[in-house]
Amino acid sequence: MKLRRVFLVGTLIAALLGLAGIAVADDAQYKAAAKKWIDQEFQPSTLSKDDQMKEMEWFINAAKPFRGMEIKVVSETIPTHEYESKVLAKAFYEITGIKVTHDLIQEGDVIEKLQVQMQSGENVFDAYVNDSDLIGTHFRSGHVVNLTDWMTGEGKDATLPTLDIDDFIGKSFTTGPDGKLYQLPDQQFANLYWFRYDWFQRPELKKAFKELYGYELGVPVNWSAYEDIAEFFSKHVKEVDGVAVYGHMDYGKKAPDLGWRFTDAWLSMAGAGDKGLPNGKPVDEWGIRVDGCRPVGASVSRGGATNGPAAKYALRKYMEWLRLYAPPGALGMDFYQSLPSLAKGNVAQQIFWYTAFTASMVEEGTPVVNADGTPKWRMAPSPRGPYWEEGQKLGYQDCGSWTLLKSTPVDRRKAAWLFAQFCVAKTTSLKKTHVGLTPIRDSDIRHESFTERAPKLGGLVEFYRSPARVSWTPTGTNVPDYPKLAQLWWQNIGEAVAGEVTVETAMDNLAREQDKILARLERSNTLGECGPKLNPERDEEYWLSQPGAPKPKLANEKPQGETIDYDTLIQAWKEGRAR
Repeated sequence: MKLRRVFLVGTLIAALLGLAGIAVADDAQYKAAAKKWIDQEFQPSTLSKDDQMKEMEWFINAAKPFRGMEIKVVSETIPTHEYESKVLAKAFYEITGIKVTHDLIQEGDVIEKLQVQMQSGENVFDAYVNDSDLIGTHFRSGHVVNLTDWMTGEGKDATLPTLDIDDFIGKSFTTGPDGKLYQLPDQQFANLYWFRYDWFQRPELKKAFKELYGYELGVPVNWSAYEDIAEFFSKHVKEVDGVAVYGHMDYGKKAPDLGWRFTDAWLSMAGAGDKGLPNGKPVDEWGIRVDGCRPVGASVSRGGATNGPAAKYALRKYMEWLRLYAPPGALGMDFYQSLPSLAKGNVAQQIFWYTAFTASMVEEGTPVVNADGTPKWRMAPSPRGPYWEEGQKLGYQDCGSWTLLKSTPVDRRKAAWLFAQFCVAKTTSLKKTHVGLTPIRDSDIRHESFTERAPKLGGLVEFYRSPARVSWTPTGTNVPDYPKLAQLWWQNIGEAVAGEVTVETAMDNLAREQDKILARLERSNTLGECGPKLNPERDEEYWLSQPGAPKPKLANEKPQGETIDYDTLIQAWKEGRAR
């Protein structure tokens, strides 16, 4: 009997030693994979190769409980996420043993999947790269994991020690009014002004513009100058180097993406909201007023600004410019159809251009790139409308961010959180930024590799290094239910663009319908202490006579045009000034 016990104990010890040997072999395999990826793919990096290896070793160890697991994540389809899906998911599997399926779908479909999981409680995806535009929904809903508490509590053992949250330039966009982080930024891009720098530098065009308008052709500071430049190229220049040219580009098809054109800060650019960053307080760029953290109305009669004079001015200008100065067919285009237009080389400027498309606009051989690879175009701050005041946001910045739901089982949530951090870790983030040109870390955009690349990126690097970048922000926390409210915009604005209703009627209807949804959310009482509580209706003149938004109609909505020399602007950015 004793001999049998000794034999069994010996067998058990041998088995344990064997397993230990396998574990050591596995660790060696994963470390070898990490070294290969660091040497062959994850360069450049703000970290030394030794520090990259230390970060990867942390991932190897943290992933041990989840080896062999298969997880699913989802994002919209842009180059940054394509890189994550095709390259980083493969690297993560080889380094950690966790298999990731990273689905790429349209942005609207991402929101739909997210809603399904929130409403059903069933785990559709283990993590979402979801725009921070939903921050107002997320911090109120109770369905989203509060990352601040997660990282120090239940998810502490799966949280990267070198994550360095303060290095993320979009941290304020994903923070709720409670000061908690609800999403982790994964990619960012702003909507900036785009123009043909080479045309603006031509002496004959500069001279002709000065004679017609009385000031210099340059980057427009206000909407008056933008309108003058649009008219100049469309009605006076008409042709450059034998090609018919236009002074403006946009799209107007009645489709969901028409809503983005407006909720992505179009009213804010005109000056409809209040001062405050990242969003106007108490009235934001959607025209929704809050009292503390409670939304209290969108209509002017409730203290909102969605149908105020500034908002109606903004829609009117959008419609005028589209019809008068854009290329034929633009009115019938949607967002995706309009994207290739600038690369054709026949548009002088666009007031609202997403920097996410920088990569496709610097491809050699296209009409907007010089033979040496430098762009013929540049990007600059968006011009502001006549209602805009110093201290307001000046435009939109998309911030696609990793979002974890409470309905995801904890083990799957931890594994997905590891992949999310892998995609933004300092080991991988700089290379990813060079691929997608959607910077998330201050340390990345200031790296010497971007100093070298800056001349070929048309002002992107200078913008993201400048203090001006804080004035471009996503939708904020005033919007309590992004999916429900966002769909109202394209439907009502689409009716105006199609000529079915007047500008006044469209914006009045939009404001009224937003109030109806706020009232419905108030009655449901599901959003807690920060849920809507509508103001009673009052005569509009009461609110229009109060300080801030909603703002009364200006006697002159077209002040003198004002421009700034682009090279002077870039020098200010380089010196750390906004302008």
